[in-house]
Amino acid sequence: MSQPLAVYVHWPYCAKVCPYCDFNVVRDRGRTDEQAALAAAIVEDLKGWREATGPRRLTSIFLGGGTPSLMDPAAAARVIETARALWDAEPDLEISLEANPTDAEADRFEAFAAAGVTRLSLGVQALDDASLAFLGRNHDADTARRAARKAAATFPRLSLDMIYARPGQTPEGWAKELREALDFGPEHLSPYQLTIEAGTAFDRAVGRGRFTPPDPDLAATLFETTQAVLEGAGFDAYEVSNHARGEAARSSHNLAYWRGYDYAGVGPGAHGRLTGNVGRTATAAERRIGDYIERVARQGTGFESEHLTPLEAAEERLLMGLRIDAGVSFAEIAALGLAPGDEQIRHLVAEGLLVADSERLRATRQGRLVLDSLTAALIVRVLA
Repeated sequence: MSQPLAVYVHWPYCAKVCPYCDFNVVRDRGRTDEQAALAAAIVEDLKGWREATGPRRLTSIFLGGGTPSLMDPAAAARVIETARALWDAEPDLEISLEANPTDAEADRFEAFAAAGVTRLSLGVQALDDASLAFLGRNHDADTARRAARKAAATFPRLSLDMIYARPGQTPEGWAKELREALDFGPEHLSPYQLTIEAGTAFDRAVGRGRFTPPDPDLAATLFETTQAVLEGAGFDAYEVSNHARGEAARSSHNLAYWRGYDYAGVGPGAHGRLTGNVGRTATAAERRIGDYIERVARQGTGFESEHLTPLEAAEERLLMGLRIDAGVSFAEIAALGLAPGDEQIRHLVAEGLLVADSERLRATRQGRLVLDSLTAALIVRVLA
């Protein structure tokens, strides 16, 4: 049986660039001809990926960005149809689309459902107007509520994105906000802690003293509030920032990343991973839209490839695998030299940050709170 493959399609256009975003995005105004050319290039790039992967079982398609709900639904349909034709699509193929709640985009939900989208990931982010204004969003709370209700009635599956650890936020207020989000009927929630990424508008604002992010203790309390509210509603925290009502509601596409499966990265700046006889290969597409379109026209693909060393591949598996409840097998990280009886692992187990048996390594809830430093401690110990 052919190996599984996930496909990520990056649509870089946004109506407004959010101050916390460090993704590869641009404003969409006045770019109609460019968008049509990009959609055509993505279709051709998919064909180039088919040459690279050979026959595979297609398990998921994820249209992300940027704001792919700004995409022409007919163009989205062509991308979906092309991927389904190139690979052997699973009967329960998951096709996800990221969307913002603005009324203009919500009015197109039916068209995207007709194009084949089965799962909508809606960027609600907050349910009060002051927070949405602070986050630089171009929708208000009532618009978010209308969009969530419409999405729940339109798509078989709905996921809501939320942001917490906002300035001035309290655990009580956050709990109330989560409960209201659950009332819309999503089967999946992705609550992300606000992080200040280098080079963003928020990074500059913090540097100027315009606001101060919550202290780590409050952020940890808000994290625990998230777990308590969602667990109480029957959602399992299968990943650091992802909660699902049962296994069927988990994101198949994101699990492909965290489980170390192969995935094609199509569109400007998209990343991919392939496993072959020489080991693991990382791909990265041209970031600039014009450069990406030109490269696809010239070479038939939009990406460059780089072979990962066994150590690099094992390090990546550790970083990704510890994010999910299943953890990572020691066999997958053998190049790091980590084993159940390792002194550092035993120490971290005793600290309540890791759980290890003879086959797998997992992060506890406390370990997930400090996952970056936890994985760094394991990797630095190996490389020392």
